[in-house]
Amino acid sequence: VSAAQLSPLCVLELLGETVEGRDIDLLVVGEPDESKRKIWVVARQHPGEPQSEWFMQGLIERLLDESDPISRSLLSNAVFYLVPNMNIDGSILGNLRVNASGKNLNREWGNPDKSLSPEVYYVRKKMEKTGVDMFLDIHADEGLPYSFASGIEGIPSYDDRLKWLQETFLAKWAEYTPDFQTEHGYPKNEPGKANLNIGSKFVGERFKCMSMTIEMPFKDNANLPDKHFGWSSVRSMKLGESILNPIHFVIDRLR
Repeated sequence: VSAAQLSPLCVLELLGETVEGRDIDLLVVGEPDESKRKIWVVARQHPGEPQSEWFMQGLIERLLDESDPISRSLLSNAVFYLVPNMNIDGSILGNLRVNASGKNLNREWGNPDKSLSPEVYYVRKKMEKTGVDMFLDIHADEGLPYSFASGIEGIPSYDDRLKWLQETFLAKWAEYTPDFQTEHGYPKNEPGKANLNIGSKFVGERFKCMSMTIEMPFKDNANLPDKHFGWSSVRSMKLGESILNPIHFVIDRLR
C-alpha cells in the first residue's frame, strides 16, 4: 500500500475502521470519471488465505507500470478500486476465516453490521457511491489443486449478457496463463439459488454486473506442478498480473 502511493496514478482512501480500530485501505487507481468502467477487486476476506494478498500485489504493480500497454489502455477506460486486505484484524490475530468479532466476512454482504462486520459495511457503502461494473473477490481453496473461478449463475439477474461476459472472461484468462483453468471448480448454483450473503453473488445481483470469486491452490497447480516450490507467493503475484489481460478483453462490453 505504501509503495503504491508513490505512483501518481494511485490515491489511498481510508474507508473506515475495523473492529479493532485499524484502517480499511482502498487504493483508487486511475482518474475517476463517470464514463469509465468501475472495477472493484478485494482480497483476503478470509485471513488464512494469504495467496490473495500476493495476487493483489502482482495486479497492483502491473497496473501502476506506466510502460505496460495493457495497463495504460485499461486506465484510459476504467478506474480500479482495490482493497488489498479486507480482514486485517483477522490477519494479525492469526484467524483462518473470521474477523475480530468472529464474523465470516464473505457471509455478511447481504446485511453487514457496522459494529460486527465494518469491513464489509464500509466497502459496500463506497460501492454505492461509485457503482460497480466488475467485481473480483480473491481467495484460495485448501482442497482443489487448481486456480479457478466461482461465478454468479445462481443470482436472479443472471442473463445472456452476464453469461457471455463470464464465459468469455474465463476462457480468455485460461488462454493467457496455464496457471488458470475452467474444468475444475465448485458446482454451479441452480438458477435463483445463489446465496446473496456471499460477496460476489451479492455484488453481481445488486449492480447487475460481472462478478466472481477467484480461488488459488495451497499446495500446487496440478496442471503445471512445480516439484521444488509448488504454489508460491511469486506464482500468486504472476496470476494477479495476468488477470489484467482478460479484463482488457471484456472492458468495452461491461455496460
